[in-house]
Amino acid sequence: MRGNLLKHLRSLREFIDALDEIGEVQRIGKEVDWKLEMGAVARRSYELRAPAPLFTNIKGIEKGFRVLAAPGGLSARRGLTYSRIALALGLPADARGADVITALADARTREPIPPKVLETGPCKQNIMLGDDIDLLKFPTPLIHDGDGGRYIQTYGMNIAKTPDGTWTNWSINRMMLLNRNRLSCLIPPPQHLGIIKAQWEERGEPMPIAVALGVEPGLPYVGGMPLAQGEDESHYMGAYFGEPLEMVRAETVDLLVPATAEIIIEGHVSHTDTAEEGPMGEYPGYIDRSSSSPKPVLHVTAVTYRDDAILPVAVAGAPVEEDHTGWGMPHAAEMTHVLRQADVPVAACWGVLESANHWWVVSLNPDWHERTGLSSKDMAQRVGEVVFGAGKLAFGVPKLLLLEDDIDIADPRQVIWAFASRAHPEHGEVHFSNESQNILPIYLDANERLSYHATKVVHNCLIADRFSAEDRPTASDFAHSWSKDLQRHVMDNWHAYGYPKETV
Repeated sequence: MRGNLLKHLRSLREFIDALDEIGEVQRIGKEVDWKLEMGAVARRSYELRAPAPLFTNIKGIEKGFRVLAAPGGLSARRGLTYSRIALALGLPADARGADVITALADARTREPIPPKVLETGPCKQNIMLGDDIDLLKFPTPLIHDGDGGRYIQTYGMNIAKTPDGTWTNWSINRMMLLNRNRLSCLIPPPQHLGIIKAQWEERGEPMPIAVALGVEPGLPYVGGMPLAQGEDESHYMGAYFGEPLEMVRAETVDLLVPATAEIIIEGHVSHTDTAEEGPMGEYPGYIDRSSSSPKPVLHVTAVTYRDDAILPVAVAGAPVEEDHTGWGMPHAAEMTHVLRQADVPVAACWGVLESANHWWVVSLNPDWHERTGLSSKDMAQRVGEVVFGAGKLAFGVPKLLLLEDDIDIADPRQVIWAFASRAHPEHGEVHFSNESQNILPIYLDANERLSYHATKVVHNCLIADRFSAEDRPTASDFAHSWSKDLQRHVMDNWHAYGYPKETV
């Protein structure tokens, strides 16, 4: 789908209105406590796939400030599973997961569009400088019982650029509130924000940064997409929508920030000042209570915010939450793009959301064997080399399942079935040792966590080269063992058979 056919929601407030229209927002006017209660309500909403909670009355917080939790959670309503993600990216609410992946991947080959710089914007309605800065006025939650502190940055954009100004990076890395004007920041050295920080450190200068909270809804998905080093996520977002993002200049740092953001925190990340950060419930689904450690401190120089500002919050933990949708789905799109560029006959890629971004699926066109002449073992080796050699993309991909495109890879039940029935227990794996790896998967040992390297694997579930085209097994399921006409007849008469309509 071309960018000019997408509906570009330009603010978090437009996004909330769009969610409201389809019943995917739950306004909560009852007073709630920022200390654990908001996090518990949000966590329960993920697990029920209930509408996103919008807290409007928060204990001890000035009236008007609000919190939107679970902005990228899934819906329990039939046909609207990915509605929050779809609307954020300009797609219809009933778009499938595959539609989201394809839209993101297709935009990767379009010409980047730089932002449009405005004189001012809603994010400048209130400005705090110097001694007036007070981050404690915002409704920052203590999310999990066991977290090391209150996390104000869980679903915003960290904006930083290299000292020479040639590359601006947009990313999502958590930040913990220390006091009214200091944050402790998780900035892993191998990630792009860490690479930029290292360049500033080499110059002996603190890194200027802007943290944009409550940005337009498409941006967090771009921040979670592993674009190549040197590429500007805001330019890609412009290409995706076919029009430039609207930006304004920050007050105290030389950076552009989103004009409609709810809250902008400006400042500098020190190379010498550290403070304890963590632990925090994280995307693998656990709280590692031993993970607290000194992290770089962000010294705040300005805060700007909208009237009645809304703070978005992602409650990291067991799937499915924003780490899995907002990071996993864009990763799958980039994986699709990278494999296309390498001339691998890829049909689609997917991160199994229920695996907490630990299982990733690559499905190949059914005729891959005829087209390439490769054996399944050689194809598994090829796919592993491309994906695990793809820089930032590879950093978050530990386990690949390689399948033919005859199942719905967004359906975890079908993925489990295909993996269990097609991967050979003896020679169905191809291992890649000493590969770049995120430190968070709990199965990694201490050396792997310290080195950011681990063994990765491709589980080879391909079968096309084991059978002739005429003899290949066909799935014995509703979609493959009955004609399309009979399938439609059965579905049209499902209620007449006595089944509830919602089970069709």
